[in-house]
Amino acid sequence: MSTAMTFGQKQFIPTPPDKGSFPLDHEGICKKSMIRYMNCIFDNNSNNSMCRSEAKDYLACRMEHNLMAKEDWSKLGFNEGEGQVKGSNK
Repeated sequence: MSTAMTFGQKQFIPTPPDKGSFPLDHEGICKKSMIRYMNCIFDNNSNNSMCRSEAKDYLACRMEHNLMAKEDWSKLGFNEGEGQVKGSNK
């Protein structure tokens, strides 16, 4: 198969994600909080606004274990006092 472009075909130029790449949780460190979030989404008919505290817990776990960069909650769409983080996933 030829790699030459067909006349008129636009070249695809990939763009990186806004926040960059992040490591996968191969060891399952935050798996419990991820499952709580996914169950909440399922139980609430995919209405993620009903699962904000679970989402915040999951993101907090990822930040605590260096699976994502630490960010201010406001940059992640949360108010500072919104949804108490329940701590680590132990």
